[in-house]
Amino acid sequence: MDSLSGMTIFIRVAETRSFAAAAARLGISPPAVSRGVARLERKLGVRLFQRSTRQVALTTEGSLFLERCRRIIDELAAAERELMNASSEPSGRLRISLPMVSGLMQPALAAFAERYPKIELDLDFSDRLVDVIGEGFDAVIRGGTGTSDSRLMSRLLGESRFLYVATPGYLAAHGMPQQPEDLEQHACLLYRFPTTGQLQRWPLRRAGADANVRLRARMSCGNIEVLLHMTLQGLGIACLSDFAVQAALARGELTIVLDEWSDWDNAIPFRILWPSNQQILPKVRAFIDFMAQNLFPARRMDGA
Repeated sequence: MDSLSGMTIFIRVAETRSFAAAAARLGISPPAVSRGVARLERKLGVRLFQRSTRQVALTTEGSLFLERCRRIIDELAAAERELMNASSEPSGRLRISLPMVSGLMQPALAAFAERYPKIELDLDFSDRLVDVIGEGFDAVIRGGTGTSDSRLMSRLLGESRFLYVATPGYLAAHGMPQQPEDLEQHACLLYRFPTTGQLQRWPLRRAGADANVRLRARMSCGNIEVLLHMTLQGLGIACLSDFAVQAALARGELTIVLDEWSDWDNAIPFRILWPSNQQILPKVRAFIDFMAQNLFPARRMDGA
């Protein structure tokens, strides 16, 4: 504790360039400040300040020591805040960016809002690549391979595989494809990546072997909700994530085709990203942990 007290006195003198001003900030006498600096210098065996009747200036050693002292004091303050926050209920505004996949997100979000009533959710649904830090998001959930941004931390939430689906009415009118090559004779509804403009390649794979087919696009768009709606209207066959179609499958509105060609090796990993250069606030930690436990509650990573 004596060392921390000496560091605090030293930092205040370095900031004010005055023993008297440092004493006023700390609420102690100038002689007490002088004695604190002298004890610290004796302990370290170096002079931290050059003193004159007009000014107090840091020595080279003092400048180096100041940087280290600030880091130590900042870490101590952060640890104190973390302990105090840990005992309080998460609250405040939470700004989150989420992909346009309401079938996956909405149940978990509703459960989170019920579990943490003091957190105000500010939700941005978008498939674009957002600037997490620049746009002021507390966290972002995205499907894909992750991020190379060193400013961000990430955590894997779960995986989802692609399914090939169509309405029973469409299949009755156009036939059930038996192998990937049959898709060349069908109307296909394709997803277009908003960031690149490229069409999604359907990951048709069985026993480690990929199928190479030329799909005939009846429609393409960069919005999964629109793609699902058009599929439900019987316009063609679509490749959609399992969570996006699970409700329609349960109601009998959609039918899976080429199920043996839907391989978990091509599953989509979903991750949550958050800024790494700041202390994780309780509201952010609560959201990360809750989503990790509830976004894919009954789904095993091996696809079983």
